[in-house]
Amino acid sequence: MKFSLSEVDSSWHEMITPHIPLLNELLASLPDNHAPSRTDIFRAFTLPFHEVKAVIFGQDPYPGEGVADGLAFSTRGAKIPASLRNIFKEYVEDLGLSAPNSGDLTPWHLNGVLLLNRTLTTETGERNAHYGAGWSAFTNDVAKALGQVDRVAILWGANARELAPYFKWKIES
Repeated sequence: MKFSLSEVDSSWHEMITPHIPLLNELLASLPDNHAPSRTDIFRAFTLPFHEVKAVIFGQDPYPGEGVADGLAFSTRGAKIPASLRNIFKEYVEDLGLSAPNSGDLTPWHLNGVLLLNRTLTTETGERNAHYGAGWSAFTNDVAKALGQVDRVAILWGANARELAPYFKWKIES
């Protein structure tokens, strides 16, 4: 299935349009056993660009079958993955709030947090399987666009920290 601009909010169209040939190439090369599902790959971009207050960049989607939901670190699954448990631990310690009881970060997304991985797909059961496939050219431009409008970035992991030069306001881990 080819990429369609209807998969993303219209505020992203101008930034994404030059990448459509690359996105179609990446989608065409996906094996049947990829994560997240095809309908969720561009889910993060349903958040309008002008509503993004902060971006959290991760590495790649959770590789477990049915775990990745198209938002970095988020899952609709019943079990909360270790990386998200660590995020929740910091959330509790830093903010003094109760830990969420679900791994579904849709509420964060709806409140202006763009949850995006450097690589938008992986193979089921294999971490970082699509690193180097070409996603970084796309996510670099997303980071550049967000940095130009002074959004805050949280960069988790070595792959995400590569984006640090684009952001004036950032946290690296």
